[in-house]
Amino acid sequence: MGDLMSAVRPAAQRAPASGIIAAVNHGRDKEGLIPLWAGEGDLPTPRFIADAATRALRDGETFYTYPRGLPALREALAGYYEALYGRPFDPDTFYMTGSGMQAIQLCVALTVGEDEEILVPTPTWPNVSGAGAVIGARPVPVPMDEADGRWVLTVEALERAVTPATRAIFLNSPANPTGWTADLATLERVLEFARRHGLWIIADEIYARFVWTGAPRAPSFLDIAAPDERILYVGTFSKNWAMTGWRMGWIHAPVALRQTLENLIQYSTSGVAQFLQRAGLAAVTEGDWFVRATIERARVGREVVSEALAGHSRVTYAPPDGAFYAFFKVAGLASSREAAFRLIDEALVGTAPGTAFGANGEGYVRVCFLRSRESLAEAMDRIVRFLNALD
Repeated sequence: MGDLMSAVRPAAQRAPASGIIAAVNHGRDKEGLIPLWAGEGDLPTPRFIADAATRALRDGETFYTYPRGLPALREALAGYYEALYGRPFDPDTFYMTGSGMQAIQLCVALTVGEDEEILVPTPTWPNVSGAGAVIGARPVPVPMDEADGRWVLTVEALERAVTPATRAIFLNSPANPTGWTADLATLERVLEFARRHGLWIIADEIYARFVWTGAPRAPSFLDIAAPDERILYVGTFSKNWAMTGWRMGWIHAPVALRQTLENLIQYSTSGVAQFLQRAGLAAVTEGDWFVRATIERARVGREVVSEALAGHSRVTYAPPDGAFYAFFKVAGLASSREAAFRLIDEALVGTAPGTAFGANGEGYVRVCFLRSRESLAEAMDRIVRFLNALD
């Protein structure tokens, strides 16, 4: 058979291994470990959402369906956006996908080709770079500036990175893992930069309601951009409604892309299962109380983490403005990987190494604080005891 790997397409061979999954695999079976490595909370999906899927299965909703999504769900998402952003939205601008990850894959496939570039401000969630790499595109890291645990994206950094091969920018705000949240002035500068260079923007705003600045939601390109701009918005059911395992998301995009996005969905999954979409419909139309409770759970978790890390001599950390992660630098260890793996082995707390999110995440680890106060307090007590023992 020869060397199988030599026959694999080079771009597929270059698909990067996940540093987050490496940590998970290292500690998955350790008894008593508190897992803070993944971007999910500790609550299961609410019963009313699961019941909607069960009813749909019982009613025989197991056939092919609309590739772009059930009309009722797209209408509900339009209403959800109207309540959030204060203006009407067209249901025909929403496209259901098999997870937020697939939404990103489709957005990358729509905008960036082989040997073309996508700018990715880092540190950031690594999967967008992987989605570009596997189709032969070139993700270009744009290091964000950092001072005392706070991060800033400048247009000057984007200008240094842009080339004639650049086709798109991926922007996650509020951001995983840093919690960086772009203000309106920053979004305006990024939008002007994209317009000037003829670039697409892939806007990952899935943490829009997890903001700690006193506002009801984060600033968005939707506040400043025209409906027909080159902007694709990524959404997911995972975070707001505790549905990470359901693998369901959406794209909000200009209506002119309707047929193209329908085609891309058709040639990947042919559409999201009807019974899953019924669960999504229940989430959007009946679940705002759960979203509010989840946001409050994260707010309390942020306080627990911030109190535990405040003033520690080995820690550089600033409480995040958004999302539900603490991204902090640990002094005295050789690398982020060593920090994460030793926290797993010696403190029994699962964290993600900062280098999983880009080279400028070296020295950092990430924890997810969307957990019960009691569980998180125990995890942070273990982390602090581990740090103290390094002295």
